Amino acid sequence: MPVARRTDAVLLLVALVWGSSYLAAKTATVALPVMAVLFARYGISALACAALVASRRQARRWTRAEVRVGSLLGVTQAAVLVVETYGVAHTSAANAGLIISLTIVLTPVLDRTGSRRLPGRFFLAAGLCVLAVALLTSSTGLHAPRLGDMLILVAAVVRAGHVVLVGRLTAGRSMDPLRLTTAQTVVGSILFLPPAIAHLPDLAHSTATTWTQLIYLALFCSVFAFLAQTWAVQGTSATRASLLLGTEPIWAVATGVSLGGERLTLWATLGAVLMVAGTYWGQAIERTHRTTAAKTAKEDEACPVMTPTSA
Repeated sequence: MPVARRTDAVLLLVALVWGSSYLAAKTATVALPVMAVLFARYGISALACAALVASRRQARRWTRAEVRVGSLLGVTQAAVLVVETYGVAHTSAANAGLIISLTIVLTPVLDRTGSRRLPGRFFLAAGLCVLAVALLTSSTGLHAPRLGDMLILVAAVVRAGHVVLVGRLTAGRSMDPLRLTTAQTVVGSILFLPPAIAHLPDLAHSTATTWTQLIYLALFCSVFAFLAQTWAVQGTSATRASLLLGTEPIWAVATGVSLGGERLTLWATLGAVLMVAGTYWGQAIERTHRTTAAKTAKEDEACPVMTPTSA
């Protein structure tokens, strides 16, 4: 298989794994409390990451920046998963995967590092996503928003903030992605241990099916997905990678309907289509805007404006 096709296949697999994580998390929270699920997910991930770090030959020592940044990101990532997991426990896996994709259009709004404002068309795309959320949350008729849908909406905002923080804390720094991930999982394990202690006996006596779901969430949806994404994006363009990873909500709907027995009404289907279209549109607008801004900045540096001087 050519390298390009192999890279595309890996990115699609990452998107599929992330899309299926909502159904796995929802099913696991039926058998166990949310905090027990999160502790198990983080604990297994931390052990796997630590084993990978230890297996490296001639590994350099950890830097203070890696520990400091990884610990801070561990707190924000834990906040994302707390809200997201409680949300998916109270809504469908399909809805969760679709609404969380709002992160794509929320991230540029929260990231104000650029010198130029986002074009108006971007906010039209964001408005389309908001309309999609309204259709998804009221797909069975007009009613108050469901708790789960609202929590997933909050999780999308928190995740966007986390993504912005990752970019700002790692920009211009040489940091090992595996060590950052290890630090995050260790911090998450420590944070979730106290509220999960009372449920450890239930966790220990969980069925093989539940443990399979927990291991899948930890090793595939966390460790594998992150490392595979890091490897794959080095062999393709950022545009192609974002398009392939952007199929995550499609896989969330596919797994929820085919494996979880969930049903989409006509209005929910329309909302799903609008959500995917809105996020792709917004992503394309932001990418073009960022590329144009970077090109203009380089041109300005190459041809500085000459200001007249007084005689």
